[in-house]
Amino acid sequence: MSATAHAHIEDHVDDHMHHHKETFVTKYIFSQDHKMISKQYLITGLIMGFIGIAMSLLFRMQLAWPGQSFPIFEALLGDWAPNGVMDADIYLALVTIHGTIMVFFVLTAGLSGTFSNLLIPLQIGARDMASGFLNMVSYWLFFLSSVIMISSLFVEAGPASAGWTIYPPLSALPMAQSGSGMGMTLWLVSMAIFIASSLLGSLNYIVTVINLRTKGMSMTRLPLTIWAFFITAIIGVVSFPVLLSAALLLIMDRSFGTSFFLSDIFIQGEVLHYQGGSPVLYEHLFWFLGHPEVYIVLLPALGITSEVMSTNARKPIFGYRAMIASIIAIAFLSTIVWGHHMFISGMNPFLGSVFTFTTLLIAIPSAVKAFNYITTLWKGNLQLNPAMLFSIGLVSTFITGGLTGIILGDSTLDINVHDTYFVIAHFHLVMGISALYGLFAGVYHWFPKMFEGKMMNKNLGYVHFWITAICAYGVFFPMHFVGMAGVPRRYYENTAFPMFDELTDVQVLMTVFALVAGLAQLVFLGNFIYSMFYGKKGPQNPWKSNTLEWTTPQEHIHGNWPGAIPHVHRWAYDYSKTAEDGEYIIPGQDFIPQNTPLFENEEEENH
Repeated sequence: MSATAHAHIEDHVDDHMHHHKETFVTKYIFSQDHKMISKQYLITGLIMGFIGIAMSLLFRMQLAWPGQSFPIFEALLGDWAPNGVMDADIYLALVTIHGTIMVFFVLTAGLSGTFSNLLIPLQIGARDMASGFLNMVSYWLFFLSSVIMISSLFVEAGPASAGWTIYPPLSALPMAQSGSGMGMTLWLVSMAIFIASSLLGSLNYIVTVINLRTKGMSMTRLPLTIWAFFITAIIGVVSFPVLLSAALLLIMDRSFGTSFFLSDIFIQGEVLHYQGGSPVLYEHLFWFLGHPEVYIVLLPALGITSEVMSTNARKPIFGYRAMIASIIAIAFLSTIVWGHHMFISGMNPFLGSVFTFTTLLIAIPSAVKAFNYITTLWKGNLQLNPAMLFSIGLVSTFITGGLTGIILGDSTLDINVHDTYFVIAHFHLVMGISALYGLFAGVYHWFPKMFEGKMMNKNLGYVHFWITAICAYGVFFPMHFVGMAGVPRRYYENTAFPMFDELTDVQVLMTVFALVAGLAQLVFLGNFIYSMFYGKKGPQNPWKSNTLEWTTPQEHIHGNWPGAIPHVHRWAYDYSKTAEDGEYIIPGQDFIPQNTPLFENEEEENH
């Protein structure tokens, strides 16, 4: 970073700290401090997450006990559940909004927005983000999009109902069904604002990592968390504008009479005046974002796992440069595999074989990451705290879910299980549960840094992990077999198909596991809220970690460090490093912070 830029930032921080007294509004609402904005993202994401989980529990109850009356349905759904029996239209709406909230508002903004904001300045040695104002605008656009998405639940015709992918022509024709009216328009407006938020955030993260690293913080000394956030931001800048174009064109089809995605539409025998468009064009536009989105969700979780696992194994991360290479390879390959979502759309078989090849190719860097995690754990001095358990759980679900991706990535095999519960099992394990585990690991690990030294209750963390881990497999592992039996996804009930009657008990089993898992998240929520206000204070560096964020004072100050920013002299993973005589480099201490200069005769780790 140039000396001029350094001087500008230092002057800005000095001016801010000495001349501006913060009010409640400037500190907690319209804050430009990255640490406060990260907490805003986290709390908003958690609220959206609990709404999304509640929706999944409602439609799982419908799947387990189709047509039965539940008072909670009538209480929560009103006219959409007459006499406590869920209406078919609201079932599809719940599935749609659940998927949208969890993928975009929780696992994209809630995960990446929280930890990119918290960790990028702290771990690279910067006073703040490159633009605090754009950072604030990014959060408030996210908040606005969240409000619009939730408000769509209360419109008279009902929220959007076309699955979270919102395929036309169902989504392009307001008269198609009740869920294609105002609720669909609000969905599209919400997503357009959400994408603007994501793009502003991503550009800010990229500029900050490139320009504001402290002295000595070369790219090969960056923690893997920062590499993950940096590459994730690049994927977002490349792919999110494509979804924005799809949303805007769909709004034009719905409201201005265009036909980008419509052609030869018949409703009740009447020919509508649309021609020239194609719904398959929308599929291409959606999945060009939709598949990189998997890694926009997953890479930050994998980066968090790298940091948590190395810290709690008391070992250097295995294959640091290989991990960076795999992140970059995943980022590139994720943009050229989107067609595997469209194998049964009438795609040219040759093109299908190309997408099969690129899809199977992405298994290589994914396997590199999995093996490197396992070898990092091997013979480590494992500290099995809640963050470490969730990180190990992530590796488990990443491998389990990834293996089924080999089947779905093959155009011939995919035909048999496409649009069945097999697909749901795959992406919930490899993306949904894995990313949630990364979110939980990050919260448990960096909670003291977010909330001024307060620690979450470890025993409640253990309860949260074990119930969640058991129930997650209890819900999604049986889905593979239900899918292989041919049960289609998104169906309100399967009573019209006698061949599926014997699978009803499996649906009940999965729903019971889902309900218990939902209750386990209340344990986490209670622990989080109580610890935020009344948690015991821990030491400044509770996990004995090497990265720079633990060198900042527990009390939050704007600018992070009260004096000069520390300089970096080594990589982030000098754990259990010994001298020639077998003793630790620093006697009695198995870690060496990044700002510790190299000792005499010590060589920097050749990673």
